[in-house]
Amino acid sequence: AAPGGPPEEPPAQRGGRASIAVMPFVDRSALAGVRGGLADGLAYDIIARLAKLRSLFVIAQGTVFALDQRNVGPDEAGRTLNVDYVVSGWLQRRQDRIAVAVELIEARTARIVWADVYDRELDDALLALDEIGNRIVAAIDIEIEAAERNRAILKPPNSLDAWQAHHRGLWHMYRFNRADNEQARHFFEMALRLDPTFSRAYAGLSFTHWQDAFQRWGEQAPAIDLAFEAAGQGLIADDRDPAAHWAMGRALWLRGSQDQSLAELTRAVDLSPNFALAHYTLGFVHCQSGDAEAAIGWSDHSRELSPYDPLLFGMLAVRALALVRLGRFEEAAGWALKAAARPNAHVHILAIAACCLAIAGKDDETSGLLAAIRKTHPAYRVDDFLAAFRLAGDAEALFRAGARRIGLG
Repeated sequence: AAPGGPPEEPPAQRGGRASIAVMPFVDRSALAGVRGGLADGLAYDIIARLAKLRSLFVIAQGTVFALDQRNVGPDEAGRTLNVDYVVSGWLQRRQDRIAVAVELIEARTARIVWADVYDRELDDALLALDEIGNRIVAAIDIEIEAAERNRAILKPPNSLDAWQAHHRGLWHMYRFNRADNEQARHFFEMALRLDPTFSRAYAGLSFTHWQDAFQRWGEQAPAIDLAFEAAGQGLIADDRDPAAHWAMGRALWLRGSQDQSLAELTRAVDLSPNFALAHYTLGFVHCQSGDAEAAIGWSDHSRELSPYDPLLFGMLAVRALALVRLGRFEEAAGWALKAAARPNAHVHILAIAACCLAIAGKDDETSGLLAAIRKTHPAYRVDDFLAAFRLAGDAEALFRAGARRIGLG
C-alpha cells in the first residue's frame, strides 16, 4: 500500500474460489528473446486443465502472457493480478531428455507451497509434456486444497465465507469417523447457506451422507437418499464440475446402479483427466464385481496423480481387493497391509487387511489388526464388511472363509 493510503486488500477469491495465475514457462533451450514452442504450450495446457477443475478462478492466458512480455516476474504478477497463487517454472531439453521445474507460491506471502522437477525421456516431446502437465495440474489442485483446508481450520467458525466453510468441511471429512463426519456436514451446509450455487459443497455434503450409509452410522436408506439428493443438487449447480459427477457416481453405486455409476464417474474423468478421486472411484467400483484388471489400472493412476491423497488407504485397498479376485493372494495381502497402515484407515480397511492375510494363509499375522478392529468395533463381523461392499460371489466366498478362520465369521 502507498504510505498513508489504505491497506492492501487480500487476494480476491472470485465467486468464492481461490484464484491462480500460471506464468509462461521459461524455455532454457531457446535462443534469447525467442518465444513460443514447448514451454508456452505447456503453460497454456496447465491453464486449460486447471480451468476444467472448476474449483479455481484461473487467470486467462492472454493476461499472464502480456505481463510476461512486460518482464513482470511471478511475485509482481501475483500482486498486479491480486490472486492467491502463482505458478511459474522452466523447461529444458538436452539430448534425449526433457526436464521441467515448477513452483507454486502463495502470492500474498511469497511462500513456496510446492515445487518439483520432472525429468523424462524425449521419445515423444508432446507425449512427455502431456504426462508432465497432468502431474503438475493434479499436484497444484491437491496442494491448494490442502493449504486452504489448513487455513480454514484456524479461522473462527463464525467468520468463514463459503469457500472457507467448504474447506473446513473437507478437513473434518477426511478424518473418517462419525463425529468428524457430522462436523463436515455442518460446514458443507454452512457453505451452501452462504452460496447455494457451490457445486463442490454439494459434493462434500453428498459424501458425508455416503459415509453414513457405507459405515452404517445410522439408518442406511435415508442416508442413501440424501447422498443422491445432494449429488443431484451439485449437478444442477454446475453440470461441468467433475466433483459433482463423482458424487453422483458414488451415490448411484450406493443405490445398486453400477452401470449408471460408472457412466457418471467416466464423465468426471472426461471433464478433468487429472481428477484423482474419480479414477480411484472407478477402481473402487470395478474391484468388487467389475473388471479387476482395470481396477488395478485405475488404482495405480489415482496414486500417480495424488500420491499423498487423504483417500490413499482406499486407493491401496482397491488394488488389494482386485488382486484377491485375480487369485494373487500374496500380493493382495501386501497391498492391504499398506492400506491399513494409513493413519485415517477406517474399520473396513482393517478388515480387508486381516481377511487378505487369512486368504493368503497368514492367519498368525492378523492379531494386531484384529485387536485394532475390536478396540473400536467389538461386535464387528464379516457380515458388516460384506454389507458395505458389493463383492462378486467368488470373492465373497473367499472373504467369508478367511474371516471364519481368524474369528471374524
